Amino acid sequence: MLSDVPERDRILKSGLNRAMKVLTVILLVCGFLSTLTVSDYYIFNRFGEFFKSFIISQWVKKCAYVLFPMAVFLNRRSAADVAKYFLPIFIVISALLYGDFFSVTMMTEDASAATMIYAGINEFIPQWGVRALFYIENGIMAILCVCLFIRDGYRIYPRSFIMAPVTMILVMPLNIFENFYDASSIPADSFLNFGSFTLWHFLAVVFLAGLTIGLYYLLRHASTKDKWDALRYISLVMVLQYCSRNSMLMGDGYNVYNTIFTALPLYICNIGVFIALISVFTKNRVFLSMSFFVHAAGALSMFVYFGRPEMSNYGIFCSYTTTYLVVTHAWLFAVCVLPTALGLYKWRPKDAIIPIIYYFVFIVLATVVSGVITSYSMTLSYNGIYLTEDELIVPNYSFTQIDPLPIYNPPNIPFTIWKYEFNLFYLIFLFIDYIIIFYAFNGCYHIFLKCHTRFIHRKGTFMNPAPDAPEDEIPEDTAEIFTEDTENTA
Repeated sequence: MLSDVPERDRILKSGLNRAMKVLTVILLVCGFLSTLTVSDYYIFNRFGEFFKSFIISQWVKKCAYVLFPMAVFLNRRSAADVAKYFLPIFIVISALLYGDFFSVTMMTEDASAATMIYAGINEFIPQWGVRALFYIENGIMAILCVCLFIRDGYRIYPRSFIMAPVTMILVMPLNIFENFYDASSIPADSFLNFGSFTLWHFLAVVFLAGLTIGLYYLLRHASTKDKWDALRYISLVMVLQYCSRNSMLMGDGYNVYNTIFTALPLYICNIGVFIALISVFTKNRVFLSMSFFVHAAGALSMFVYFGRPEMSNYGIFCSYTTTYLVVTHAWLFAVCVLPTALGLYKWRPKDAIIPIIYYFVFIVLATVVSGVITSYSMTLSYNGIYLTEDELIVPNYSFTQIDPLPIYNPPNIPFTIWKYEFNLFYLIFLFIDYIIIFYAFNGCYHIFLKCHTRFIHRKGTFMNPAPDAPEDEIPEDTAEIFTEDTENTA
């Protein structure tokens, strides 16, 4: 009879784990759908319109989309401890102080015809749907917190709470700085404005280099599992920040874009966010090669040029557009190159074949969808008023409609998709140009690696990683939030 107890406990534990995984997936789906509402990010740059306690609680709840996958799918005790002790109070606060959160809309009486057309496209989730998503997410978060107590017990490791402030900072709403300045009062020639080849451009490149190198040195002596899990944690943060942009598009606008169509991952770096996430979770060589060969170079190219004025509206250095572009592209570059730099994946020249085919298919798809959406926008009207040429929806997926470089377009070979005319010569040039960029980045990487190996004769240097140390030899300062406690938990 006693022999049945361990077996019964094993079955119950297995069932609990499966239920938690299902609930986590549902939570992530609901969280993504919530980003497709104006409400989601609208509150974070409007401190005066909502309860500050509610705004903070919504910020804290963003951590759940990173903590629960780490705790449930990767069994990271640090993430579980933070989630079950940190989230419940904020779930309750948000449920009590939501105010006008569910009724946010861009369809106001004084809105222009273009704004009304955009709102008609964007606000496809009704108010009752926004409310339902809000309470479903709160309920699932609360249930998952209880499940973590059942699975792990009440014991907590103090060092787990290192993850709380780190996660809070990383998932910070990037439009929060807009509470502290009035964009309309800043002149067009202000030193604060972000632009190509300005001080802020230089600092963005410094941030990219510092983030990538810093993460390398932080993780180089960690175990293989901790390296992978750290990259997974970063990729979850990156995807969260990327998806949050959806709400900004629908509300305040992002860059020169104002509709949910821009949320389609048909820009090379946007699809790269998901490819990078899949690559570090599956450790699949095909996805790792696509990340390293295509998307690392794609993210890096953004830091070289930030586009022509007609396709860019960055604002000042701490505006949402600027911070989003710099932060997400820096994360993307780091996640794409660190598996190779940390010795988790070794690039081979033949690995370029599938990424090149993938990029070709991607460019064709981006071109077709861009043409269809722009043509569709030509048919839209509100009270008989059609969009003007400047108001048309031009998604410019993967730069297929507007050349980002400050040079004249190549000779024109026109071809039309529905109502929109493309330059075939430019599209061919664009594809070849990016293939050259991909190979150039790959070549520079290997040149740097050989020089580094030749002139710096010590192990564990950047892009020349030392072998993983045995668990008992891992230094004390190794990223603690990704090093599990060895003691058994309840």
